[in-house]
Amino acid sequence: MARSTTLPHSPMMAMDLSAMDAVERSRYGSSLRFLGRFICLRILGFRLIRRSMGEGQRIRLTGKGLQLKECEHVIVCNLEFEGGRGHDVDGIQIKPKSRHIWIDRCSLRDYDDGLIDITRESTDITISRCHFGQHDKTMLIGADSSHVTDRCMRVTIHHCFFNGTRQRHPRVRFGKVHLYNNYTRNWGIYAVCASVESQIHSQCNIYEAGQKKVVFQYYTEKAADREEAVAGWVRSEGDLFLNGAQPSLLEGVGVASVFKPHEHYPTWTMEPASMALKDTLQVCTGWQSITRPPEN
Repeated sequence: MARSTTLPHSPMMAMDLSAMDAVERSRYGSSLRFLGRFICLRILGFRLIRRSMGEGQRIRLTGKGLQLKECEHVIVCNLEFEGGRGHDVDGIQIKPKSRHIWIDRCSLRDYDDGLIDITRESTDITISRCHFGQHDKTMLIGADSSHVTDRCMRVTIHHCFFNGTRQRHPRVRFGKVHLYNNYTRNWGIYAVCASVESQIHSQCNIYEAGQKKVVFQYYTEKAADREEAVAGWVRSEGDLFLNGAQPSLLEGVGVASVFKPHEHYPTWTMEPASMALKDTLQVCTGWQSITRPPEN
């Protein structure tokens, strides 16, 4: 990730959020100072609740959410998002044309719309070590079948815990999504959905079913510039299916065409799906009480 950014030429709010700055630097040193002092996020009417937690700060955003609009090189780390209300109110919206965004160690729950939406040509996004709970439509990647320019989107989701959320872990249209070392349990409809032309590479994830057993769902849609309606494709490698979880994978030439992660980055840290990984993700995802390092 780059360590600096330029504010976009669009109507944004520049805010002095020194508390966020302290939280971010406690994890990443000085690399995120811009996020605290010159934040290129559109603030969608949220209430900011700040509670002292030892040597750091605990920041909870309630009521509305954050929108990353035409941003580049932004990291959002160690925040809580809860109780967003209103039409089209998501915890975090990444649109349009944002790039190189990293969402790390955040806790998200209970919004009227989505927890994270990534749409409208936003690409090179990483979601890591986040905790998702008490929600229906968890994460959407790709706006709808008319937005064919979303074919550019690339997203990585790793070491996240989807804790009883109902669906969309994630749902993908058009984009390429790499899922690895995530734990998804007790979903209400499906775990992961491949819609129109999407490519999903699922590696070493843990899928533990509750009453609903289908892990991978395929939704057929017609892209605006195509004649035929199609779904997406899923490649599953090393995934662990528990409590009767049913992969329900489609076979066909499309599976072979799913991208390979090494085509986009040379290395990544991944471990086999195991009960030990399952235990770790339940306690090491979402907001963490992290001690701030000493000042230089």
